[in-house]
Amino acid sequence: MKASWNNIVIAESDDTVLVEGNYYFPESALKKEYVTFSNHKTSCAWKGQASYYSLLINGEMLTDAVWYYPDPKPEADMVRGRVAFGNAIKVA
Repeated sequence: MKASWNNIVIAESDDTVLVEGNYYFPESALKKEYVTFSNHKTSCAWKGQASYYSLLINGEMLTDAVWYYPDPKPEADMVRGRVAFGNAIKVA
């Protein structure tokens, strides 16, 4: 599977996990050269607190485009060490 934005591949892996319609890639598959800081956080009742990254590619910023659960609840352990992507990111 590949995750891309504006025809730039930002993550690629054969090891993805599908949870609630989102593909979670290993965090190591995320191309760190495109990742930038975000202090945004959200909460999921069963997964826990999500943290975010923004993307900066060719001078364009996509805010809060990538999320991850640094310490997921036990029932959501399948997303530990993985990242998922917002709707602007094409995953196929």
